[in-house]
Amino acid sequence: MNVKNQENLPASAATVLEDPWADLKRYTDARIALGRCGVSLPHTEWLRFRLAHAKARDAVLTPFDRAGLRTELESAGLHCLELASAAASKEDFLARPDKGRRLAEASRQLLASKYAVPDNQGADICLVISDGLSARAVHENAAPFARRFLACAADAGYSATPVALVEFGRVAVADEVASLMGAKLVVILIGERPGLSSPNSLGVYLTYAPFPGCTDEARNCISNVRPAGLSIEEGVRKLCYLVQGAFARRLTGVNLKDDMPATYLPFAGGRTAIT
Repeated sequence: MNVKNQENLPASAATVLEDPWADLKRYTDARIALGRCGVSLPHTEWLRFRLAHAKARDAVLTPFDRAGLRTELESAGLHCLELASAAASKEDFLARPDKGRRLAEASRQLLASKYAVPDNQGADICLVISDGLSARAVHENAAPFARRFLACAADAGYSATPVALVEFGRVAVADEVASLMGAKLVVILIGERPGLSSPNSLGVYLTYAPFPGCTDEARNCISNVRPAGLSIEEGVRKLCYLVQGAFARRLTGVNLKDDMPATYLPFAGGRTAIT
């Protein structure tokens, strides 16, 4: 029943009023055109909200399956390291964001003793994967993204460190990992803060010449990588373009623009084709 017909009914019959924008809901997962029941949400929309909120909480609180992800990546021929941030638990991670930005002492010592290379004299790319605020996003999207990106990078002649799997990590923890391993550029795949329509959104951040204490204006971000958002294939293509530009210009962040042409192919023209 449409809104016009409902308005002609007695008040007792016109309980739920549809929103005139209801047809637009087929184009987006956003919470639009919810309708109303008096001054409140219809009961069905309230239940959908509760379900979406529960999915978002689950995404944050789900434990990071590092072992499962490592098995999946190593079955594709990628060497992995299991590391941890300074946060001792999920509760500690949520209450103390600063701890998620630095490595635990044991992880720092492991990298310093076995993988240390002078500043930016090691591999071209260090790939870090962390649960962040949505382990679900990592479990669903990180492995295929990592495999595809590292394969493209290898074909283009870029060297890479072992993949670092960091539990309870924030974006900046990748800078310390890459710095200890002497990588020229770091890419971190991390679970983004879940929204009510996107509990499985993966974020991708890259930083050229990373170092501990590096700030956000020196990074580039690709957001919303998930089946209902930016596809893995398109995300990898965009990342390849930015990585190629970063090595050509020796920078990332606000001075590296995402002006990728529609016809761009991963690492087209070689490492220094973008000027």
